[in-house]
Amino acid sequence: MTLDELIIQCKKQDATAQGELYKQYNRILFAICLRYSPNYSEAEDNLQDAFITIFKKIEQYNAKGSFEGWMKRVTVNTVLQKYRKQRTFEIVDEGQIEDEAEVEIESEEIPLDFLLKIVQELPDRYRLVFSMYVMDGYQHKEIAEMLGISDGTSKSNLARARMILKNKIEDYNANKL
Repeated sequence: MTLDELIIQCKKQDATAQGELYKQYNRILFAICLRYSPNYSEAEDNLQDAFITIFKKIEQYNAKGSFEGWMKRVTVNTVLQKYRKQRTFEIVDEGQIEDEAEVEIESEEIPLDFLLKIVQELPDRYRLVFSMYVMDGYQHKEIAEMLGISDGTSKSNLARARMILKNKIEDYNANKL
């Protein structure tokens, strides 16, 4: 079955087509959920919520742009909506924020599972902003709008996330020797 046929059948709420769509895209969307979730178990829950939303809103997909891109956007929005309700963002005086500086990390062989683990260990507010900015390419203005925070708070949370990650990577490298 082609992707277009699969989408048509999913719009008709065909369970077989929905299962096939899940089978084809669950790994891609799970990777997104892992980036935004504090742990594996919550990422699994978020993936299920995302697919429920995708199946409910599949009628809204109008074949403009890639279907995979649309599903990724739905997944990010579904996960963010859950965390937005928790309102775990700091209010920061934008005047106190320094221009964001890139955190330099000496690139040694750092296992991907370690990197994922330390990103997941970030406080929710830092993890969400870090994932949106660094991994998904959103700008601070977009992040601020999506999370209901100011641009300055977004910048501050990103800077703090980077510092935490830098310190954990430095500790990892020091202990590796």
